[in-house]
Amino acid sequence: MSPTVAIGLVLALGSSAAINWGYLAQHGAASSLPPLTLRHPVRSLVSLFSNLRWLAGFMAGVGGWVVYVVALALAPLSLVQAAAAGGIGLLALLVHRGPGAGLRRREWWAVWVSILGLLLLAVSLAGGSTAGRVTSMTEVGGWILGSLVVAGIAAGPGSALLASGAGLGIASGVLYAAGDVGTKAAVQGHGFLLFVPVVLACHGLAFIALQLGFQRGAALATAGVATLLTNALPIGAGVVLTRGTPVYDLVRETIIRGTADTPLEIPVGAVVVPGARRVKGDWAEAEGIALQTPVIVKYRDEKTDNATALESWLR
Repeated sequence: MSPTVAIGLVLALGSSAAINWGYLAQHGAASSLPPLTLRHPVRSLVSLFSNLRWLAGFMAGVGGWVVYVVALALAPLSLVQAAAAGGIGLLALLVHRGPGAGLRRREWWAVWVSILGLLLLAVSLAGGSTAGRVTSMTEVGGWILGSLVVAGIAAGPGSALLASGAGLGIASGVLYAAGDVGTKAAVQGHGFLLFVPVVLACHGLAFIALQLGFQRGAALATAGVATLLTNALPIGAGVVLTRGTPVYDLVRETIIRGTADTPLEIPVGAVVVPGARRVKGDWAEAEGIALQTPVIVKYRDEKTDNATALESWLR
């Protein structure tokens, strides 16, 4: 493992610890405050931010997120997400050791199944590309719109079928994940910058859902579920290439396409990066218009394999 990857791993673990401790501190503080309500948003926010315990948890979460961004710059996505997957385990341990009756056996089973699922999802990325896919505005917008619908159902009629507060935890995790997907789109620039206010709205709604959930349910049913979905959903959104998306292989000088009968398959070891393809036509060429497209620029070699040493070890 290279020193850079090792540092990224340590930072990812530290980020996970800070974020989940912050969630637990916020839960403990919010659950003891007067009822939060959307009818009086300013009063509710003042109630939260004037509570020193809640504020400490909130600042720990912000600091953890900053460290998480740094970890992403140093280590592969799958490594960072694998470390983040342990966050729900840490949260469960803190809840179990804290005041109260602790966790029941079925709750521990749910925690371990969740961790295992996230680890397997993260490890599965090791054999693929080291870069994300190129998305379209329609796809990102569809993902965010679908997330809003799912969050609304979970926080509304679906909450009656779940543990107390779990519906709001699901809504929060789905919305935070939608915000992350929108953030990845926004940094591509150009028309994707239109997603900046959407990203802010998703994070704002997620924050509201989580704080309301803290007053209605246990930490694991709210923060735990939110952490799980926040980690898992962006991976799922980032690794899917649509059947109709052509991938240009510069190394083998071929175009890879899916058909009506076969899915789009990326060769093993391919490194996919965002690229651009000029649009034909006199006017388009005169305006310099180009469409974004995924491009294979190389295949994994010894240097690339060294950067994914942890994934190979996990396998």
